[in-house]
Amino acid sequence: MTFDSLIFALFLPIVFSVYWLIYYPASKRLSDARRLWLQNFFVVAASYIFYGWWDWRFLILITFTALWSWCSGLVIEKSSSDCMRKSVVALALVVNFGILGIFKYYGFFAQSAAAVLSVFGFQAHFSSLSIILPVGISFYTFQALSYVIDVRRGDVRATRDPVAFLAFVSFFPQLVAGPIERAANLLPQFLRPRKFDYSLAADGCRQALWGFFKKIVVADGCADAANHLFGANAAHSSISLFAGLLAFSFQIYGDFSGYSDIAIGIAKLFGINLKRNFAFPYFSRNIGEFWRRWHISLTTWFKDYLYIPLGGSRGGLARTVRNTFIVFAVSGLWHGAKWTFVLWGLVHAVAFLPLILGKTNRRFSGGIVAEGRILPSLRECLQMASTFLIVTIGWAFFRAENALQAFLWLREIFFGFDFSLDSLHSAGLPNVVFWSAIMVACEWLNRREQYGFSRYPRNIVLRFAVYLMLIASVFTHSSGGSKFIYFQF
Repeated sequence: MTFDSLIFALFLPIVFSVYWLIYYPASKRLSDARRLWLQNFFVVAASYIFYGWWDWRFLILITFTALWSWCSGLVIEKSSSDCMRKSVVALALVVNFGILGIFKYYGFFAQSAAAVLSVFGFQAHFSSLSIILPVGISFYTFQALSYVIDVRRGDVRATRDPVAFLAFVSFFPQLVAGPIERAANLLPQFLRPRKFDYSLAADGCRQALWGFFKKIVVADGCADAANHLFGANAAHSSISLFAGLLAFSFQIYGDFSGYSDIAIGIAKLFGINLKRNFAFPYFSRNIGEFWRRWHISLTTWFKDYLYIPLGGSRGGLARTVRNTFIVFAVSGLWHGAKWTFVLWGLVHAVAFLPLILGKTNRRFSGGIVAEGRILPSLRECLQMASTFLIVTIGWAFFRAENALQAFLWLREIFFGFDFSLDSLHSAGLPNVVFWSAIMVACEWLNRREQYGFSRYPRNIVLRFAVYLMLIASVFTHSSGGSKFIYFQF
């Protein structure tokens, strides 16, 4: 079940109504604790219906992952032996990463090993497994693992409520594509009573509407243009390939940040606050700021559970560079079982090098671009443009089928000098540019806020006119567009 499907349009209002009826008049005779348990149980049931809509077998895997992590947390907290606690964490890492490795990476590593062995004259034939990749497995695996590690560190207390924990792992708005939540933020919200907050729900509706606009109007339109420009029958001129990369840059941003806005907005309808996942990353002034604003939940996960345990920036320049490259390589591999994703991560690691060497990677860590001004300065424009160009170059590896294709695209873009406009005429670029410009303008005006539609007209007539314009644009563009890109991760 996806957010932009008809079945979800029926699913959400039913779940919303029953969820609040459990806590309000229909259950006044029950104790608060009992109503909370029923509410959480209903969240789990609804989430399982939502997730099982793809394939009911996925439910077996997520239930095992959740219960294993829940039991691990209890054992860690009850154990008085530090050796035992470390062993439980190690076992949880092995089990969870083992499951992730089998379902997501077996074919990748088997093919890579066979290719390496063939170089030395060995013909290896690994048995192939016909495995369906469970939707969102990387997201909920990382979320469950962070709980076990946080219990071990003493950052959170292990919960004895399995229903609340299952709700924490499987909460349907953020289940398949994040944000990757931490137990310290999300789990306590399932352990205390929740009351309906109209202002929070109204804000959630606005944020979800903005997310649908970004996904259906902007991202899907950009996807059509990018597919046309990169298509096998397209004239791959320098300008058409660069236009395709630009379209893909806005496609992946509108797609993924749109999903995050929808997820966060829907969660607010249920009285749940999820962490922010995007902070207008295309307004970043260097690559360090970009990664503090792009997929924030994953970036902070790798920082807290990989970069810092490896030593972080402690121990000298060489260790800092090593850890940076490790984190970006693993981050690339997290996105998919292809070498192109690893290369994409390494492109960003290389872009980080000047910041590390110049000790400026923490520059722009506070504040926003053009603070106190409507327009950026010339220097800020050049900083944002150069950062966006680096990110766009990186997207070539993310979009390409293989590394050779990505390098051929980039060679043609920078050295082809072929400015044929044949492919551009039929790619629908005017429509794509128009809606993308509206998205960028709205987010620029709201760059101090949590999302691109945080500030809205106070005049009721004008406000509803804007609502109707957004809703109309969503419905007129909703023709069964592309799937959310990050569902495959």
